[in-house]
Amino acid sequence: MRVPLSWLGEFVDLASGTTPEDVHAALVSVGLEEEDIHRFEVSGPIVVGEVLEFVGEEQTNGKTINWCQVRVAPDGELAADGGPAIHGIICGAHNFAVGDKVVVTLPGASLPGPFPIAARKTYGHVSDGMIASARELGLGDEHDGILLLSSLGIDAPVGTDAIPLLGLDDSAVEINVTPDRGYAFSIRGVAREYSHATGVPFRDPALALTVVAPVTRFPVTIDDQAPIRDRAGASVFVTRVVRGVDPTRPTPAWMIARLGLVGIRSISLVVDVTNYVMFELGQPLHGYDLDKLQGGIIVRRATAGEKLTTLDAVSRTLSVEDLLITDESGPIGLAGVMGGANTEISKTTVNVLVEAANFDPVSIGRSARRHKLPSEASKRFERGVDPRVAAVAAARVVQLLVDLAGGVADDLGSVYDEALVPQPILLPTGFVSGLIGLAYTGDEVRDALVDVGASLAEVDGDLQVTPPSWRPDLTDKWTLAEEVARIVGYDRIPSVLPVAPPGRGLTRTQTLRRTVAHTLAATGHTEVLTYPFVSERANNLFGVAVSSAVSAGEADAGAGVADAGAASATPVSVPVSVVQVKVANPLDGEAPFLRTSMLPGMLQIAHRNRSRGLVDVAIYEQGPVFRPEAGVSYGTAVLPAGAQRPSAEAEAALNAGIVPQPLLVGVVLVGNDVRHQPGLPAVAAGWQSALAAVQQVALATGVRIEVRQGRHPAMHPGRTAELFVTVPTAVAAASTDSASTVAGLTVSVGFAGELLPAVADDYDLPAVVAVAEINLALVFAQADGDLSVTPIRTMPAATQDLSLVVSASVPAADLRSAVAEGAGDLLESIELVDDYRGAGVDPGQKSLTFALRFRGEERTLTAAEASAARLSGVALAADRFGAALRE
Repeated sequence: MRVPLSWLGEFVDLASGTTPEDVHAALVSVGLEEEDIHRFEVSGPIVVGEVLEFVGEEQTNGKTINWCQVRVAPDGELAADGGPAIHGIICGAHNFAVGDKVVVTLPGASLPGPFPIAARKTYGHVSDGMIASARELGLGDEHDGILLLSSLGIDAPVGTDAIPLLGLDDSAVEINVTPDRGYAFSIRGVAREYSHATGVPFRDPALALTVVAPVTRFPVTIDDQAPIRDRAGASVFVTRVVRGVDPTRPTPAWMIARLGLVGIRSISLVVDVTNYVMFELGQPLHGYDLDKLQGGIIVRRATAGEKLTTLDAVSRTLSVEDLLITDESGPIGLAGVMGGANTEISKTTVNVLVEAANFDPVSIGRSARRHKLPSEASKRFERGVDPRVAAVAAARVVQLLVDLAGGVADDLGSVYDEALVPQPILLPTGFVSGLIGLAYTGDEVRDALVDVGASLAEVDGDLQVTPPSWRPDLTDKWTLAEEVARIVGYDRIPSVLPVAPPGRGLTRTQTLRRTVAHTLAATGHTEVLTYPFVSERANNLFGVAVSSAVSAGEADAGAGVADAGAASATPVSVPVSVVQVKVANPLDGEAPFLRTSMLPGMLQIAHRNRSRGLVDVAIYEQGPVFRPEAGVSYGTAVLPAGAQRPSAEAEAALNAGIVPQPLLVGVVLVGNDVRHQPGLPAVAAGWQSALAAVQQVALATGVRIEVRQGRHPAMHPGRTAELFVTVPTAVAAASTDSASTVAGLTVSVGFAGELLPAVADDYDLPAVVAVAEINLALVFAQADGDLSVTPIRTMPAATQDLSLVVSASVPAADLRSAVAEGAGDLLESIELVDDYRGAGVDPGQKSLTFALRFRGEERTLTAAEASAARLSGVALAADRFGAALRE
């Protein structure tokens, strides 16, 4: 909400020299949030000028310019820039005549942009200033010609300072209005808040008007047969008629300036007046061309398939939930959102029907979102509009149309009022002090509640508080207590750090999430936060299952494990659903789907950083992804009507309608892992970097993550690893769409490696991009209980190497697991150090060399004991895979 200071000053007294920053500070003290400050960004000398003569001169490019002589100061006086009273100015517009009064920006002036004005030679003349258009002054979008002061009804003397004349010296503060503070979507509401903050008197504009009831009733029928809640869609509907409006009358400059500061462009006088009153009082209004209406007005729900062409010239198919304004011809407006084109105010409108209504917030909010049609009106109705201000707002529009448009107030109109009356709330004595933790006197509590407009009565020593009609957010004693704290002053409330109760703290999942985040950050990765919205193509590319199948002859890139441990059961790849969730009202039409992978958004961030010169990127992100199961319908459960709490069954159905959202962590590395340093060459990021990040996650969670070569459509075929952990069956079934019931199921939790160069190129990234993605929900499931710690053995270690020849189709991880299982507890670690395929090894075979480390817990092992354990491992590997010792 933008609030021009001149407008605010009509309802509260602003001290001399009050700046926008001062107003912001005052409003912040009563809980409003400051956003921005808006000014016209013009500076003088800008004056009223009169065109004395002009000569059209055709240029070689076919364009005709006007060489004008413009008086900018009275005879015998110097101009505001110190120059002569008559200036020669080049002007390309042709919408003026001799004798017209115009706005002249003299040398030394500055227009929005900034665009400084100086005397300059052009088209063979020295142009000593510029004749300005409305857009150049920041008063609107009109740029077809210069601004004629007569079009604004202004006839000021030559040389008059045009900045205050046009309201260009005004400024506006912008505040963020939270959903519960709808009354602050008006100058009236903000002025009241400023009064609370500063103590200056508040002059309520709603009390300054005399509301005259219509004599002759204009037919209005509220026929809401299918309300969304337990009340009709319209509780108040007021109409007034003004006849004989002059459609040629201009909107005053002061009104154009104020509307411009609040972010509304001037359209026509009648429309500008309804917009002006909406911002002034917070009541959305609509004007109809009375002569285009057929019969009376009926407020009803749309029928299935019914259509309406709105003021933006879009034909909209309506929902049966949409509330409509109709006449005998059919729909003429989408209630509370936008009017219809067939009854709009035009250049020929002379008789106007003014509508001021109060609509159900839920109904209006749903319609605005359904049709993707947010408006200033719907924004206010969604948050709640004062039902008592409708008649006042209609009277204010009538007043302005009579004063500014030459209209005549007609006695035709209507008043329908079935608004709910605010119910009294019992506020026990001492409740506010007990809740806030600060001793408030009885007078402070009463004065604060009276200040916000509440009515008070005493009942058995307690206060009975009736909230004002403009505060639907005051619903109970707790909200009243919060209001007292706000009005008396948040600065009165001491800052006390609460003592955490014993036995509580972070949950297991929260602790593990923090540990993973801290570990990745400590190892050089930067945390990022991406939007969860992606394209369909990105989901199809990244949201598919990685396969662990390996054909004979393929390399075992990255084979091994991220942490030592016992061998697991045969891994089972759990497929990832590629069914996608499409957002009904996406922020970006090119990215309307919820992500099934963390990587698309992270790759965009990597590209953005590289485009800004940060060529070495190492980033990570934790967050949910959205993976609906095929054949399951989501979001089909129906919310209960009104404010009813759903039953246990309904709540379970609502929860079942939520798309599964497992927690993932993604890692992206581009450029160099280690930068070039004296004596140390740069080390480029690659699949090894991605696996190192996986190892850090394994160490942080204390979970063994097994690494196997895999395949993924977005990944390099020879540089992709699939990641596995063993989890309880119940967890696996809940976190995936696997139907297996094997106890201790080994499931795929992600992948790591390098992107396909073609995919990297799609994101405008280098050919080598290392990535990893891990399903933390499954990893955390295995990290149940306290993190385990391997004790440090003090006995000397015995080291041996082992070279085994096996079929090239045997994954190194499987062979390693077999050796580890056969060697038993004496084996402390086993690492793959070489993969050889060449002379001395038969075709279709490979030689894998492992480094073994044996250690006893209580004594030094003999060489024979270490060798025996080694041979036991060889025997199991030979039994499972036909492995043989390399000679």
